[in-house]
Amino acid sequence: MFTFAHLSDPHLGPLPRPKFRELFSKRFLGYTNWRVRRRGRHDMACLAALTADILAQNTDHIACTGDLAVIGLDAEFTPARAFLETLGDPIHVSLVPGNHDSYVRGTADHPQLHWSEYMAGDGERVEGEPHFPYVRRRGKVAIVGLSSAVPTGFHSAEGRLGKEQCWQLAEVLKTLGEEGLFRVIMIHHPPTGTGDVFRRLTDARRIKRALLRSGAELVIHGHNHRNEHTTLLGRDGPVPVIGVPSASAGPTDPHAPGGYNIYRIWGEPGHWHCEMISRGFDPLDRSIKELGRHMLTDTPHVVVPPQLAASA
Repeated sequence: MFTFAHLSDPHLGPLPRPKFRELFSKRFLGYTNWRVRRRGRHDMACLAALTADILAQNTDHIACTGDLAVIGLDAEFTPARAFLETLGDPIHVSLVPGNHDSYVRGTADHPQLHWSEYMAGDGERVEGEPHFPYVRRRGKVAIVGLSSAVPTGFHSAEGRLGKEQCWQLAEVLKTLGEEGLFRVIMIHHPPTGTGDVFRRLTDARRIKRALLRSGAELVIHGHNHRNEHTTLLGRDGPVPVIGVPSASAGPTDPHAPGGYNIYRIWGEPGHWHCEMISRGFDPLDRSIKELGRHMLTDTPHVVVPPQLAASA
């Protein structure tokens, strides 16, 4: 059995005081929004408690789907590296960046400069820009990291994968499937949509085509700061697509109390079992506890007609 924990969107604070020149961009709106609305919702004491609970579960691996930063200041990336080290070493922690980690063009390359070891595939050199998708094989499980983080304009939190990354994703998924591995895709933006056109994954159709062509067993994401459970059609049937709340949200957060998921995976190709255990803050007593369990493999198996997969 392989177990891993999934957290997302910690939005680490306190936010460093920006230099005047650093606010001549969309950062001005982001900084104002943080001071007026978001600062009170991202509680570092709650994040510390949730992190301690994650580590106490002794999972084999930890996956983080981005948004460690707030507005992409130079001074945000070193403390974020320290947070990753709190979770564990790069062998046992996998990361993909979020839109706040590539908030503006001036620091869009900082995730790879500061966190590259956490975004490198097995055997890849960590110098220079990380390669996406990256692949990490852990027993019978393959972790596939995608980057949807791109700098965007004012009032936009959109993500984009790009044609080349999605073409490589389809090839990677095919190879991993032929190896008989349980394939977990990590991405920040949900490929199933956000309900807000300015926060969407603009080329979600490409990852959907990759799943139809090559299949996968699980997709995990962040970005929406909510518990979400949807599906996408894969080559061999429905693929669960799971989102989690912000890891730094408090017990009474209006979106969702802070939380994370644990996945327990066992079995073999055609007979995989994946149990999802949700843990987080109980808004009634403000303690961290197990909130529910769900067998993701209970989804009815539906085979996609070959002609549909071929035309994707």
